[in-house]
Amino acid sequence: MTKGNINVSVENIFPLIKKFLYSDHEIFLRELVSNATDATLKLKHLTNVGEAKVEYGNPQIEIKIDKEGKKLHIIDQGLGMTADEVEKYINQVAFSGAEEFLDKYKDSAKDSGIIGHFGLGFYSAFMVAEKVEIITKSFKDEPAAHWTCDGSPEFTLEPAEKTERGTEIILHIAEDSTEFLEESRIRELLNKYNKFMPIPIKFGTKEINDPEHEPATITDKDGKETKEPHRKITVDDIINNPNPAWTKQPTDLKEEDYNNFYRELYPMQFEEPLFHIHLNVDYPFNLTGILYFPKLSNDMQIQKDKIQLYQNQVFVTDNVEGIVPEFLTMLRGVIDSPDIPLNVSRSYLQADGAVKKISSYITRKVADKLKSLFNNNREDFEKKWDDIKIVIEYGMLSEEKFFEKAEAFALYPTVDGKYYTYEELYNKIKANQTDKDDKLVILYASDKDAQHSYIEAAKAKNYEVLLLDSPIVSHLIQKLEGTKENISFARVDGDHIDNLIKKDENTVSKLDDEQKKTLDELLKEVIPSEKFMVQLEAMDSNANPFIITQPEFMRRMKEMQQTGGGGMFGMGNMPEMYNLVVNTNHELVSEILNTKTKKKQERLINQSLDLARLSQGLLKGEELTNFIKRSYEMIK
Repeated sequence: MTKGNINVSVENIFPLIKKFLYSDHEIFLRELVSNATDATLKLKHLTNVGEAKVEYGNPQIEIKIDKEGKKLHIIDQGLGMTADEVEKYINQVAFSGAEEFLDKYKDSAKDSGIIGHFGLGFYSAFMVAEKVEIITKSFKDEPAAHWTCDGSPEFTLEPAEKTERGTEIILHIAEDSTEFLEESRIRELLNKYNKFMPIPIKFGTKEINDPEHEPATITDKDGKETKEPHRKITVDDIINNPNPAWTKQPTDLKEEDYNNFYRELYPMQFEEPLFHIHLNVDYPFNLTGILYFPKLSNDMQIQKDKIQLYQNQVFVTDNVEGIVPEFLTMLRGVIDSPDIPLNVSRSYLQADGAVKKISSYITRKVADKLKSLFNNNREDFEKKWDDIKIVIEYGMLSEEKFFEKAEAFALYPTVDGKYYTYEELYNKIKANQTDKDDKLVILYASDKDAQHSYIEAAKAKNYEVLLLDSPIVSHLIQKLEGTKENISFARVDGDHIDNLIKKDENTVSKLDDEQKKTLDELLKEVIPSEKFMVQLEAMDSNANPFIITQPEFMRRMKEMQQTGGGGMFGMGNMPEMYNLVVNTNHELVSEILNTKTKKKQERLINQSLDLARLSQGLLKGEELTNFIKRSYEMIK
């Protein structure tokens, strides 16, 4: 038996590892299972190239809990180690990594999560164990070795009885870490970190129906038939899927396979994804993965089911901001790249050159997929538009390259359920919706019901009205106005339709200047100036007498501020201001002007104003009660 001291200047390095890595307590299992996987895959490689003259077979990794003995076992059938290799890799290499780690990170290590970066994967065991044993037998024809260390720099190394190839690591779980002796906790960690590891992981056994036993049919004395119970057999419980969908070629997968994998990733999701994008690139970096477009609601709530990031099938994180373009963090799925460092801090990841290239590749790939979906089945794409538009609009706002590519598939739906690309829309409305200053005015509504009367007024002039109702639409139209030449967007309730698209012809007013002045003074006496700006307009006599509008600029700024941005400080806190457009050619307006009693004039003005407010959903509470009461009196 060899006894010795690990060559280390820090007298007792283990309490320091434990202290500094405490926030990453649970990842010890990920590290040890990853090491076991590496040892198995290395053996596979050596047998393939003929360096290892052994049978590879069907190796698996086994995790066992010994609750009474307070031990956790991680057992592999990989290449194993000789006593010399234990001395080299465990006592020398890994410990020099531990020292380097402490020198560099002792002030900030707690949150950096960079164990494996310094070869510290194995020593993460001491975060949860008071003593660690390694029993290992190499694939080479040499005796097995048994290494023991109790968390001090002292270790023992002696021959072992083990006859089968591979390594068994035994953790004697510390008093403050007994949660890791609970089956439910270990199963949770294996599911989180090792669900798609490339080697089968056994954790206990389970009962299943015997596939070779067909239950017999039993007929009772009354001639009633029943099936006998299934015969059960006990099998290893393999808790991972070593060959997940993203590791296969797209040509080998059907739609059903993609949907099954989605359910495997997100067992609590009951809705099917809308479509998927299979990522597969080997130059200038390696990247595989599958991204899914889920059904998204308009409230832009960040999804709880996030994209999962893997490195060679080992889970790294589901906090992918900075790796995946921000607008795509609303998607779901998996990205796997060996070029992503497994154990580094987020700031390091986001600054990494390979990661930046990955981000722009994913953006391009998603744009190309959307374009092909649109071209191949436009009808289906239009049906899905409401569920995917928020991602596409957000992408158009936040990623310039995506904005350029989206020209080919971004849709602009109308209130009548037609869908146009920007180019199609432009060609359709150019002749009719260009104003006297040669500017194309694109009309839109945000709520078909609330803005119904304004939409009808626009349709009466054969204008197209878009339905743009996502929460970021104000930002998007601002961007479109800034990038397209000589266009502007106007919401249909922003003004009277003749003012939204001004043509050369002017409607003559029935009232002369003196009458208009009298009317203006009369209206301003009754109508609260802090809520309404009164403007007299000569319009078609069939148009409503009173129309409430909200200036496009003011409303858009308020909306933009509510969803972030908008540029004008405090705009969100400004009181709601509306324009009251009064049609001087309507007979009711003439009647107001010609009514002899002040009281009746006031009542007609209030009634007309309240009807206009009612049509905009602005009449509530006491004012609505008074309006109803007054209306009944007028009927009487």
